[in-house]
Amino acid sequence: MTKNDQQKLGKILWKIADDLRGSMNADDFRDYMLAFLFLRYLSDNYEAAAQRELGRDYPDPDTVENGGRTPLSVWYEGNPDDIDAFEKQMRRKAHYVIDPMYLWANIAYLARTHSKELLDTLQAGFKHIENESFASTFAGLFSEINLGSDKLGKTYADRNAKLCTIITRIAEGLAEFSTDSDTLGDAYEYLLDQFAAGSGKKAGEFYTPQRISDILSGIVTLDSQSPETGPRPKLASVYDFACGSGSLLLNVRRRMVEAGGTIGKIYGQEYNITTYNLARMNMLLHGVKDTEFEIYHGDTLKNEWDWLRETNPAKKPRFDAVVANPPFSYRWTPRDEASEDMRFKNHGVAPKSAADFAFLLHGFHYLKDDGVMAIILPHGVLFRGGAEARIRKKLLEDGHIDTVIGLPANLFYSTGIPVCILVLKKCKQPDDVLFINAEKHFEKGKRQNYLTPEYIEKIIDTYQHRREEDRYARCVGTEEIEANDWNLNISRYVSTAEQEPEIKLAEVHRDLVSIEDDIQVSATKHNAFLKELGLPPLPGH
Repeated sequence: MTKNDQQKLGKILWKIADDLRGSMNADDFRDYMLAFLFLRYLSDNYEAAAQRELGRDYPDPDTVENGGRTPLSVWYEGNPDDIDAFEKQMRRKAHYVIDPMYLWANIAYLARTHSKELLDTLQAGFKHIENESFASTFAGLFSEINLGSDKLGKTYADRNAKLCTIITRIAEGLAEFSTDSDTLGDAYEYLLDQFAAGSGKKAGEFYTPQRISDILSGIVTLDSQSPETGPRPKLASVYDFACGSGSLLLNVRRRMVEAGGTIGKIYGQEYNITTYNLARMNMLLHGVKDTEFEIYHGDTLKNEWDWLRETNPAKKPRFDAVVANPPFSYRWTPRDEASEDMRFKNHGVAPKSAADFAFLLHGFHYLKDDGVMAIILPHGVLFRGGAEARIRKKLLEDGHIDTVIGLPANLFYSTGIPVCILVLKKCKQPDDVLFINAEKHFEKGKRQNYLTPEYIEKIIDTYQHRREEDRYARCVGTEEIEANDWNLNISRYVSTAEQEPEIKLAEVHRDLVSIEDDIQVSATKHNAFLKELGLPPLPGH
């Protein structure tokens, strides 16, 4: 499928969402829309795997009778004794199973024929996928999809009718497109982006704009100690402790694959239950097997993931790469014992007014010694005083801050403030800090500013080769930063201001004298004409 087709599919699905949601909140309708897209993907992927597995025994779709039956339902009816063995094979090869009655083809048929059974079937299908389809139980995957909600209708019949309309329109919109994981994955991302744009501030909870995500993924997939040598061949583990819908993690995975490398397991953590479910769907929809990722629902600041609290150093989780776009200047209440928390003990506890450094230190704590971390933060972390100044100083004295990248304002759906990217390493080779001031390198959009691919590649290339460029990038030694009281405000080190041209006063004086002489000559001639005409001379001449 071409890029144009992918965009066309995304736009068709977005128009359906826009047409059908009516008075329903965009965030609520998003959950229904994406859940149905997810079901369509699981179904098509499963049926394709079943056809490969059954070979000639797979019923010819053209000969399957009407009535909503699928080739797989026909096979199940004719081979009841072989179902267990078949599903065992499917769990091994496709990593999941779906009962034929819950496949998208049957659901779409029930919707198209306005069956009264649609809502109940759909509800049972969601429970089936959550609890029985996968080896690892995806409990609560559809917990935010309330099919009994009054937002769909006041009565069962009203809700069923609404679902019939929505699903029929989606089925019609998808009919002319292929349904491989890349296609539906891109459509899913497109819808996330569109819903994020329409959600305003709430969008920051679940979506990192794709172009900013490209910068972070471009950085962490380079060799961590010698980025100038190019992409690393393998990324054993990557962690995003505020993963939202998982788009940033998927971007890292895509970048590794495109560079010819391999990636191990993906780990994410998300506090918002709705967003947590979006992330799990997003992983599966992009073809990531359930054994290849783990997303945990819990509070990162409280470190609620038991696995991360392992006290045995030999078993403590460590990651090759850490990426994150946490909530900006989030107000939090650190526990009394936070100063003894192993994440904060060596650096200090972030203030209640802004958890930015708490998030940073959490991710940094789990970074491998030869790993790399890239995190998006508000500019305030670069210069704010108090506890943040002490944390910043400690990180700089220990040589952990590798690069500071200043981005333009108004890049996010959730805020118009300019943000920065901090790149951190536990063992970095250069003894200076690279400052990149990209605040003026952007294009204006209708709702947000955006970075072109050229601007993104310039940032990544500058980081990779540690290039210096007037009014754009400069490597700054620790002594200069210390002389600035450990303030990392980018404009102190790389100013984008255009230099005033030098004025040579002697030349200016000569020019003015010459001009004055010309004026005198012209005035004398003019006065002569005025005298002939009997008119008074020019004033002052």
